[in-house]
Amino acid sequence: MFEKRIENLRSSFSVWIVDSRAPCFRLRHLPSCLKNQSYNLFKFLRFGANQAPLKMLLPDEPIESHAESQDIYHLDSIDSDIIIRQLPSQGLSFQLWPAATTLVRLLDRYRSGHSMPLSTTFASLNRPYHILELGSGTGLTGIAAAALLGAKVTVTDLPHVLPNLQFNVDANTGALQLHGGAVDVAALSWGDADQMEAIGREFDVILGSDLVYHDHLYEPLLETLKFLLLGSEKRVVFLMAHLKRWKKESSFFKKAKRLFHVEVIHTDDPPPGSRIGVSVYQIVRRGNE
Repeated sequence: MFEKRIENLRSSFSVWIVDSRAPCFRLRHLPSCLKNQSYNLFKFLRFGANQAPLKMLLPDEPIESHAESQDIYHLDSIDSDIIIRQLPSQGLSFQLWPAATTLVRLLDRYRSGHSMPLSTTFASLNRPYHILELGSGTGLTGIAAAALLGAKVTVTDLPHVLPNLQFNVDANTGALQLHGGAVDVAALSWGDADQMEAIGREFDVILGSDLVYHDHLYEPLLETLKFLLLGSEKRVVFLMAHLKRWKKESSFFKKAKRLFHVEVIHTDDPPPGSRIGVSVYQIVRRGNE
């Protein structure tokens, strides 16, 4: 349990377990090395198999602020920050989970000139890249991809998620303009034929993170991937970061392998307290490997 895992932190932190998905701890003293930092000092620590975010609260910060946070993600390759607002009290789509940060880290490394594992993915594509993100949630991955790659990105999610998604896009207008990126926000319910047609198929890369979560959405997600990957005349690559949580997820991957070529191109080392790390899958139409 979380209580056991944070017991060793009690000498430095006062600890409250706010809820089972999003515990938080408060600094008793702000370390001197952090006092001069100009950005918001929220950070993530990962504990336990479900990889829930553990929030850090500053000494004078009221615990009620846990309902909303603005987090800073630094992109080393372009020396820019991405600002993301989370609203944990509104549901899973308003929180960040480990797979998104793994995908952002790989994109950042690619932009820095590290050859693997994304160099092969982007080698055959022409700039400017046109990218679609499925199940964008807070939008971190799509916004970061636009800034890092100077890409035109469409971030999508269910209609009730879009206001916060648009908020985060607007909050990063400066970074996007500086690096030649652009982000559009659109509704996309997986498997909805009208919305899929409205989105279109003119994308080079599809991004997604922690999409294989609710089993009742496996089929709609596969239908959406068939539309995007099999319905386009050109080679389209789907990059999906995923943290395995349940055995039932295997049914999605078995079905996906019948339809597409599926390979794992990267796996994170397991974080403390877990036996598995985030894996990144590359999924393409058969014959387009």
